Amino acid sequence: MSPLCLSTMYARADYLDGDWHAFAGLARDAGCSHVEASHVTDEPGLHALAEIGEPPLISLHAPTPRERVNGRWNSELNLASTDEHHRRLAVTHHLRTLQRAVDVGARWVVVHLGGAGDDMYDEERELRRRFDAGRWGTPDIDRLREAARARRAASRPRAFAQARRSLAELLAEARRLSITIGIENRYHFHEIPDPDETASLLREFAASPVGYWHDVGHAEVLHRLGFHNRSRWLQELLPDAVGIHLHDVLGIGDHRAPGRGDVDWAPIAAALPAEAVRTLEIAPGEPRDAVLTAAPLLRARGVLVR
Repeated sequence: MSPLCLSTMYARADYLDGDWHAFAGLARDAGCSHVEASHVTDEPGLHALAEIGEPPLISLHAPTPRERVNGRWNSELNLASTDEHHRRLAVTHHLRTLQRAVDVGARWVVVHLGGAGDDMYDEERELRRRFDAGRWGTPDIDRLREAARARRAASRPRAFAQARRSLAELLAEARRLSITIGIENRYHFHEIPDPDETASLLREFAASPVGYWHDVGHAEVLHRLGFHNRSRWLQELLPDAVGIHLHDVLGIGDHRAPGRGDVDWAPIAAALPAEAVRTLEIAPGEPRDAVLTAAPLLRARGVLVR
């Protein structure tokens, strides 16, 4: 049976009150065999999870542990930054995660490769506002989307080259440490990689310990905004995925507990490899009961291997 994890994203739920033993107990009650440390997990939390040890840590979402860097969280560091000092800082924090994975006995590290720019484009922000407001049929939706595409195309070559450099550095260390890196598809349009970039990187680094890590919500939201058809991810990349973040989507709001949105699970179940790591990545505002029913629901949909 493939591993089923609960991400520590949910450990911030108010009722858990920072109690790592309570979180570990919830993971066990939810039918999870392992835990994934989210990039919101700080050093004391990571240490506590390793000490508790049941369920064991199997994956870390880089950069872990969470800390402040020059007034920002290290999760905001951009591996694709065209500012070389900033990129080097991002690489340093991701290398630290690889070593921490070894320290706690994890086997996978999930990586965000940065973006063509540090922030969401204004055009995407406006598209999201209109979607949420129910004003999706206005005439300039296509214009906004094309303007975002033009912005990304202009800044993408340098940013993608930097992302590739960063990945090469991380993979050299991952190989030495016997850790596999999962490249995750992203939530915002400016972020790297898109489907073509993912395929290109996986071809180039085919001999390295790297694979595709699919995020259900990210793919679904960018599909609904009209940027990337979800079928590109599901048909071309998901069949070879090493891991998946499982959460539901309502509108363009993701990280809902499975069953509390309207994702079509059938094509995911059909394409997902049996051995891929499955991680429930659920927002802390979701109810406890929905966490407990996530695994049975996904098992009934064929997403979890019996």
